[in-house]
Amino acid sequence: MKNGKSNDGRVSGGPSPNRAKIGRDVSTRLEANPAVRRAKVEAAQMYTVPGFLSDAECDALVALIDSNSRPSTLLAASEDPEYRTSHSSDLYRWSDEILAIDQRIAALLGIPEENAETLQGQRYAVNQQFRAHCDYFHESSAYWPKMKETGGQRTWTAMAYLNDVPEGGATWFPRAGIRFKPKRGMLVVWNNMCPDGTPNYDTLHEGMRVLDGTKYIVTKWFREGAWIKDHIQTYIAGGIENAAS
Repeated sequence: MKNGKSNDGRVSGGPSPNRAKIGRDVSTRLEANPAVRRAKVEAAQMYTVPGFLSDAECDALVALIDSNSRPSTLLAASEDPEYRTSHSSDLYRWSDEILAIDQRIAALLGIPEENAETLQGQRYAVNQQFRAHCDYFHESSAYWPKMKETGGQRTWTAMAYLNDVPEGGATWFPRAGIRFKPKRGMLVVWNNMCPDGTPNYDTLHEGMRVLDGTKYIVTKWFREGAWIKDHIQTYIAGGIENAAS
């Protein structure tokens, strides 16, 4: 079930030359970077960057998540009460520590900063999880018109682990056939699109149940267009957070 079909059979979107170009440009940039490792899968473009975040950055992000977390939410309702049971925290984009990390992730991928959503932190306690899902938007869904107004489709995902987890909590891609064990400071990056710009159902992934300890991650999603509509330097100068966050 490639070509953007969701797990309930809905078609999530068709080919897009713009998204295809973003995919080519980012993958070329990543593969030219000696710090980046290509994951050994054929179903999707996936990469890791060990040690992308320092211990000090991980500690600071964990503290921020703990200080400002809320039950995680979903764009579309689920009848399964165990579907997503973590806590989330939208991290203030214009603070010095978050802005620096945002800029490094954007520079790594070569995608404009204004295409990126606000960095989001997630915390998973024992027995918490996020069942299998895709990061791209289903273009047949009721929420899609709003997403088109705020940058359109999600192209790339960048997710960093902030701590080692004693047991459980891996990020599992069942269709791609790979799972990533949480490793402090490691960044995992993947393209949510197929080479032709169609949403790639093989990026289906699950935040597996934590069995021991607490799992902390941060995630940044990049849109195909500008998520921040005005020039980003205007926001930095004014220190004003976009209302869409």
